[in-house]
Amino acid sequence: MFTGIVAAMGSVRSLIRRGDDAFLEVGTALDLSDVRIGDSIAVSGACLTVTAKTGGTFTADVSAETLARTHLGTLKPGDAVNLEKALALGDRLGGHIVLGHVDGVGTIRQKALRSGSILFGFEIDPTFSRYVVAKGSVTIDGVSLTVNDCQKTLFYVNIIPHTAAGTTLGTKKAGDAVNIETDILARYVEKLLAGEGPGGGAAPSGVDLDLLARHGFLK
Repeated sequence: MFTGIVAAMGSVRSLIRRGDDAFLEVGTALDLSDVRIGDSIAVSGACLTVTAKTGGTFTADVSAETLARTHLGTLKPGDAVNLEKALALGDRLGGHIVLGHVDGVGTIRQKALRSGSILFGFEIDPTFSRYVVAKGSVTIDGVSLTVNDCQKTLFYVNIIPHTAAGTTLGTKKAGDAVNIETDILARYVEKLLAGEGPGGGAAPSGVDLDLLARHGFLK
């Protein structure tokens, strides 16, 4: 689990295809002293397992599923990536609950300066657009962001100078691909409201709109 607060950027040393999977090596100034083999690191929003490390590099295997869901397969040596170590108990939850399970690849449709900050417009697959709401949270390339506005399959966020300087978003441009993870809480709420049981059928009892209204959550 992560929070979407990028700790450092890394640089791709190599990405080697191995059949349907790939082998990724990343160089970074991120402190890896407390990272053990088997621990998780979010690489531009995708949760990967560390398979080896030295003082300033680590390696990870990238599965076919991850390659299909993210833009990691397009990385080249020298490309920058956002890095975050897994959340430890007692850490501050500075962003929001991020799993590192990328929903899919989105596209930057707009990038404009606004009083020193940057306004981004992202296009998302219609399958996932219903999980993005105004003033809700979304993860872009591993960065926890607040949604300003939504328009069908487009949504907009504002990036402050600190975030632009400390992540890869500062150098992204219109037309670039980004990894998008929607808020996991929306998925659970949707399934509970649907009344779906363990086997996929109707649940004998659960959360529905009537229950929420009776307990004062809806008016």
